[in-house]
Amino acid sequence: MKFKQIVTTVLISAVTAAASIFVYGKYIQPKQPMVFQNGTEIPVNYARYMPGTEGNANATPPSDFTTAAKAAVPGVVHIKTKINPRQVTNGNNLQRKRSILQDLFGDDFFGDEFNGGGDGRRYYVPGQMASGSGVLISADGYIVTNNHVIADADEISVSLSNENKTYKAKLVGTDPSTDLAVVKIDAKDLPYLLYGNSDNVEIGQWVLAVGYPLNLDATVTAGIVSAKSRSIGINKSGGRVNSAIESFIQTDAAVNQGNSGGALVNTAGELVGINSAIASPTGSYAGYSYAIPVNLIKKVVDDILKYGNVQRAYLGVRYAPSSLIANMSDEQLKDAGIRRDVNGVQVTEVLPNSSAAAAGLRTGDVITAVNGVKIPTTSQLSEQVARYKPGDKISLSYLRDGKEITVNNVVMKNLKGNTDLVKVTALDRLGADLSELDKDQAARLGVNGGVVVNDIGNGILKKQTTMAPGFVILKAGSTQITSVDDLSQAVEKQKTLKLIGFYPEKGGNIYYYNVTTGTGTENL
Repeated sequence: MKFKQIVTTVLISAVTAAASIFVYGKYIQPKQPMVFQNGTEIPVNYARYMPGTEGNANATPPSDFTTAAKAAVPGVVHIKTKINPRQVTNGNNLQRKRSILQDLFGDDFFGDEFNGGGDGRRYYVPGQMASGSGVLISADGYIVTNNHVIADADEISVSLSNENKTYKAKLVGTDPSTDLAVVKIDAKDLPYLLYGNSDNVEIGQWVLAVGYPLNLDATVTAGIVSAKSRSIGINKSGGRVNSAIESFIQTDAAVNQGNSGGALVNTAGELVGINSAIASPTGSYAGYSYAIPVNLIKKVVDDILKYGNVQRAYLGVRYAPSSLIANMSDEQLKDAGIRRDVNGVQVTEVLPNSSAAAAGLRTGDVITAVNGVKIPTTSQLSEQVARYKPGDKISLSYLRDGKEITVNNVVMKNLKGNTDLVKVTALDRLGADLSELDKDQAARLGVNGGVVVNDIGNGILKKQTTMAPGFVILKAGSTQITSVDDLSQAVEKQKTLKLIGFYPEKGGNIYYYNVTTGTGTENL
């Protein structure tokens, strides 16, 4: 009897255990993925559980970019440029130990060399060749590229991906502030890229970079968008430091030298940006690349084609850059009246007769939105404002004393404080950031006034002289210069002239540079 009881107990226990295992396995235990390796089934559990991923077809990256590549590659071109050898003025100077003010503008002081006699010392700069990429945006041959790709070029040639033929290109216009340029080739029925919408680009989205890196044929690389609205401080080549506009799309798609001006496209093959720069300690790709967003490109290109230059609106505020705020101590921020915990752009000064002044902005206000688009950083503010031209109306939202205020129908203005169309002048063609000496500066330097060359970009000064930033222009030809308007009038009137002045850090020596301004129709 005891033996039968033992056997019965064991059987009942076994059945109960089997039933428990069956119920647990079928109804209780969470299902885990299985990994197969070399034909052997090996159960593998992930380290963490991610709810919501079951059956999600979008959890894995796309495995095929051929559709996007086929759409993009034919519309991306190879651009080659040539800069001819040229003669430049070598900063000729007259060694004098006299005061700059003493007989400064008299013929006796400058002598024949400064009054039409002698050309001074000149030297030749050897020619250069370079290459980059561009994107066809129309069937009749309009191409958008980077300004730095074609800067100072005397000859521009374009090759298509599906042809052995090379076209000579004509420069249509440039915008150094955004590092964009438009060129044109004489051809028809060309493949071109369709504009996408860079506002819809999201961090983590797959994108393709298409271009001609390292002088290779058309090359496609893939990556994801790793950040938006990046400012990296590279757009200063126009000589207009304060007008540089940067709000890059940052990606990890491999981009190298020669990719500049090429396309950044989404997986539908639509243009979402123009590849422009890389972050690299070596000069080659090291992980991050930067593209100009297409919504900004569309505005710049449309202006160039319609007006010949970009019609840029200015809000008329000075603000604390985000990068500066990040590096300031709490005490420094307090002294400057700047808060660290705001989600917007803090205004440090409102310029008179500006759009911002008309909207009622004051120092200390925080700009939060333009036309309803949130503006958490200064780079995003620059990009949004750059999409408008003088005369356009926007809504502007800002915080004051914790309360958000929205002003509608704010009329955008140009730098001169009006809504007139801005034309390219001979002064613009100098390619320099200029400012006037104020009275205190002039008195300190011992001069009546002058114009300071703050920065030199692509233009006449770079192409024809060795002038360096910091030069103070005192005379242009026979005209005494005390303001930017004086310089503008002198440059407009004279096809060739001498720019005369000095470098304060080099003492009282007078330097001059010969320049040819042309007729005002030359493309730069």
